[in-house]
Amino acid sequence: MTRAIFGATGSVGKALAAEWAAARLPFRVVGRSEERLRRDFARYGDLVEYRVADFAHERQTRAAAHGADIIVYLGGVPYTQFHLHPQLTRVALEAAIAEGVGRFVLQGTVYPFGLPQTPTVNEEHPRNPNTAKGRWRKEQEDLVMAAHGRGLLRTAVVRAPDFYGPGAELSYASDMFKAALEGRRAQVIGPIDIPHEFIYVPDLARTLAELSEKDEAYGASWNVAGPGMITVRHFAELVFGAVGRKPALRVAGKTMLRLAGIFNPFLREVAEMHYLWTNPVQLDDTRLRALLPGLHKTSYEDGIRATVEAMRA
Repeated sequence: MTRAIFGATGSVGKALAAEWAAARLPFRVVGRSEERLRRDFARYGDLVEYRVADFAHERQTRAAAHGADIIVYLGGVPYTQFHLHPQLTRVALEAAIAEGVGRFVLQGTVYPFGLPQTPTVNEEHPRNPNTAKGRWRKEQEDLVMAAHGRGLLRTAVVRAPDFYGPGAELSYASDMFKAALEGRRAQVIGPIDIPHEFIYVPDLARTLAELSEKDEAYGASWNVAGPGMITVRHFAELVFGAVGRKPALRVAGKTMLRLAGIFNPFLREVAEMHYLWTNPVQLDDTRLRALLPGLHKTSYEDGIRATVEAMRA
């Protein structure tokens, strides 16, 4: 069976490659730069094959999908260009269908749910996005599941909360780790005393690897939660404590994000998602744990310690 990671050079793609390599399963990595692909995955030797593709280009994407049995789609876009998510996913889906790929797994987010209507959010919770990013992510999910509904290929969606871990440069938590190691204040989004949820990247990758092999996983969406809720303050205490320092934080609330966003397009986009810090989405993954009873959840203490060690190395 040929497994392919579309969008392989992000932290989840690297962790997924490590999962398959540890199991001695061959896999294909797909990204825009062959140089970067070979730099990131050369350690796996003959287990890995390389395909260069920009998902905006149909011919390149079809070549990347050719001969694959499973595609795990992790394609990312700049935070200021979320409208590209459904566009690029459509190209990848059409390539997979044209090339006879059997299975397609999308790694998604909590954004399509919008404001939570219940204390915990399971897969049956209404998808009622209250932001443009949420609407584009919902459109992306709908494209993936519609392909399954039409019998074109088997698809699944896996939704995860904010992630952190080795190489997770785009995580909201990443500056805490960098600041702790560099001896400076960390830039964080507030309020910092409302519980939030994070997942350790290797745990998410292991879930994607196991779920992609399960026939029962397809034709459905799945939530994967972290080890529990934690405040940003407590998370920061653990991060700084791992390097023997007391936390030093510079907290930006919604007003500050909006003001900074006048000059910084990225922060303007972050301000749109601020509700996640005041009305957090706590995922319920009961259904997933029934399908994968051995599902592992790394504690925040262990995951943060491992991330700090990896960054030091």
